[in-house]
Amino acid sequence: MGIKNGCLLILIFIVQTTFAQNSGNNSIKILSQKKGVSIRGLSVPDQSTIWASGSNGSIALSVNGGTDFEWIQVKGYERRDFRSIYAWNNKEAIIVAVAAPAVILKTKDAGVSWYKVYENADTLMFLDAIHFKDQKNGSIVGDPISQLIFLLNTNDKGEHWNQVENSYFKSTLNDGEAFFASSNSNLTYGRHQQFLVSGGMSSRLWINGEAIALPLVQGGKSTGANSIAISPNANNLIIVGGDFAKDKVAEKNIAGYNYSTKTKNWILNNKIGNPHGYRSSVVFIDPLFLITCGTSGVDISKDKGENWELISTESFHVVQKQPHTKAAFLAGSGGRIGYINWD
Repeated sequence: MGIKNGCLLILIFIVQTTFAQNSGNNSIKILSQKKGVSIRGLSVPDQSTIWASGSNGSIALSVNGGTDFEWIQVKGYERRDFRSIYAWNNKEAIIVAVAAPAVILKTKDAGVSWYKVYENADTLMFLDAIHFKDQKNGSIVGDPISQLIFLLNTNDKGEHWNQVENSYFKSTLNDGEAFFASSNSNLTYGRHQQFLVSGGMSSRLWINGEAIALPLVQGGKSTGANSIAISPNANNLIIVGGDFAKDKVAEKNIAGYNYSTKTKNWILNNKIGNPHGYRSSVVFIDPLFLITCGTSGVDISKDKGENWELISTESFHVVQKQPHTKAAFLAGSGGRIGYINWD
């Protein structure tokens, strides 16, 4: 009798421990919050450093892996919305204010001071995303001006920016086609190619300036692609979006592409499944594992996007991987910064 009870207790302990571990693996821990701030920019340059940017001129910085965050309000820019950020380390970062006048600021002292590296007073300006392909070379994409894509390049770590010539683009924008500033992730690089994803009345994948149609919902101002991620081995692309005005609709909200080494082209993957609603950001944790988030929840996939599991109905705008781990940081409204780990 005592042995049976002992075995039963051991079995219960094992089951409870396993359940706790599995639940913890899919549990998002909120690390920081700030009322009245919406975060759409997130940059995680190393395991210890997390930068976030958003509305009301707000910047958050952690130098200890998210245990503590320091909140900064950029002096003179208290009413600006910094939806895009890129950081090199815990001292040096660059932020982008979306609307006119378009402003790009840089810090080299962990946000204590900022200096202006670009300004454009055109009333049509709206800068959507920033991304660097290496330490020095990066780009910023903005909404179209006079039906032309607005793209800036730098080759000196963002100290100077130059507008890309229109001749770079082999395709032209369709009426009502633009770019969303929802998560600073509609622009990326891989295989010596620049990728952009557009939305609105028309949603397309742009590869080195040439556009191809996406099988995503489109035809409205709130529809289309929001985010693109390339796998660590550069063999797979995942694009997410949908309709942010109908954020629980789980149809035509994703597209996947595989790189063909034979044809040197990107081929549409028809096996991709659907996350559970509109999604504004997606990232690869490893070549198989993905996480995506949006205002209606968070999904993960363990098979390159073929199947998706809803792990949270919490709203987040952006997700970024923590380097050299199987973990990610998420951020959204209310200044919420979350953390999830599968290690």
